[in-house]
Amino acid sequence: MSVQTWTYILVGITFALYIGIAIWSRAGSTKEFYVAGGGVSPLANGMATAADWMSAASFISMAGIIAFAGYDGSVYLMGWTGGYVLLALLLAPYLRKFGKFTVPDFIGDRYYSNTARIVAVICALLVSFTYVAGQMRGVGLVFSRFLEVDINTGVIIGMIIVLFYAVLGGMKGITYTQVAQYCVLIFAFMVPAIFISIQMTGNPIPQLGMGSTLNDGSGTFLLDKLDGLSTELGFNEYTDGSKSMTDIFAITLALMVGTAGLPHVIVRFFTVKRVKDARKSAGWALLLIAILYTTAPAVAVFARTNMINTVSDQPYADMPEWFSTWEKTELIKFDDKNGDGKIQYVADVKLNELTVDRDIMVLANPEIANLPAWVIALVAAGSLAAALSTAAGLLLVISSSISHDLIKKVLKPEISEKGELWAARGAATVAVVIAGYFGIDPPGFVAAVVALAFGLAAASFFPAIVLGIFYKKMNKEGAIAGMVVGILLMLFYMLKFKFGIFDGGKAAVAGLKESWWFGISPEGFGTVAMLVNFAVSIVVMQFTPPPPQNVQDIVEDIRIPSGAGAATGH
Repeated sequence: MSVQTWTYILVGITFALYIGIAIWSRAGSTKEFYVAGGGVSPLANGMATAADWMSAASFISMAGIIAFAGYDGSVYLMGWTGGYVLLALLLAPYLRKFGKFTVPDFIGDRYYSNTARIVAVICALLVSFTYVAGQMRGVGLVFSRFLEVDINTGVIIGMIIVLFYAVLGGMKGITYTQVAQYCVLIFAFMVPAIFISIQMTGNPIPQLGMGSTLNDGSGTFLLDKLDGLSTELGFNEYTDGSKSMTDIFAITLALMVGTAGLPHVIVRFFTVKRVKDARKSAGWALLLIAILYTTAPAVAVFARTNMINTVSDQPYADMPEWFSTWEKTELIKFDDKNGDGKIQYVADVKLNELTVDRDIMVLANPEIANLPAWVIALVAAGSLAAALSTAAGLLLVISSSISHDLIKKVLKPEISEKGELWAARGAATVAVVIAGYFGIDPPGFVAAVVALAFGLAAASFFPAIVLGIFYKKMNKEGAIAGMVVGILLMLFYMLKFKFGIFDGGKAAVAGLKESWWFGISPEGFGTVAMLVNFAVSIVVMQFTPPPPQNVQDIVEDIRIPSGAGAATGH
């Protein structure tokens, strides 16, 4: 059977599974819609968290970035995994003990202010919409290649699927759907990695295969081979970095603290019965995430080596079928500048004739390696599972921020539970449409868009959450001022250097790195904005009244281990 037929079969089966789970687990109350009734087991919650966490950026883009950036791409591995550990150990148990449905709910109650709640809602919407744009683009990429529809149509199909189970099932439907999606995505990521590792090095473990010798009898190590291929074409050595240490540090820290402030991941810890279950599910999730994250560098090495060997200095007329198929999506482009009919793939942009979108590397990897059609289709199904699982979690954050934190807590406190549930579903519907628009016209490749979301979360939520848990004298004035200044500073920097809004596009032009403040890229500027947030919060606090004693007592209570195993009743 053809790749397209296999794709229809596997994607059809997985979509039917997701929809079936959504119907079976549809939410009948706001508690089921927001936190799945608070009764999910640690293992199931760990799998759902892992699926929520491993988005299209993790599945599709991360290995693509590492494939092209080499050592420099490791910042995403360090930042995202380190950030999850930070969240699991430093914040999740305390937030669970506080017992609120959402991050804005925590901030609104901890800082005894509806103004703080509204600021947090706005921040949650900015973070979530930026993040979900990357997921919808990932969905569009997969559909455009494997089902041979244009990217915009692919995004619309993805919107309809997500809308169905996110709106019908809420967190309850999303949780059990994500358990299935984790199984699909991890199987889809590992199978081709194992096949290609055996094919290239004879080692069935990709993590070890990456550091093994090639099985061509040359005795050359795979990474040495890739270093040689890269330098021959004028690129940096694959295992050497070109980014400044300042920018590497800034991006890694922004991704770490941004992770710890991501509302769609934090809310997962409210779906278990007890605080100790939150800790257990965090441990399970970390183990399950590590399977993919330790494999991604190997996939990047395999894909980069195979691609260079396949296309570099080869006649365009002799390119395999996968090349022409990806050309139709315009994610690979060949421009024969010297007219010799051969593909010249080099670092010099004036001479280079091949443009490759880094987001296709994981998707095209099985095709480049000439694996069976069912494996290629499996990767398509897995990448859709990754994108849709995270998109659903983000849409829930958006809908709960509007229905619970804005409508229920601020605008219309007397609203009935049924009315709130309908408001949540209506907000999710509107959010899907807006997310689809961003997916059709995103500001960059998937992981870059997602990295900006982490910067926004770092700049806004992380200081407010940390100070709210560990500094009982932090007051509402300080927290509000810090969040507002942090998010505005990050937005300004993002719009200036990513979109060129404030200077006619000059600062956003690729290569004008000298205009970055402190030499820090937009993906890393969340670190600076976070530090400014902390500073503003603490300074403003010094000149404003302390929080009420009852609030200080609550903060003291959530940090006391006694009774930590009991549910809070929320």
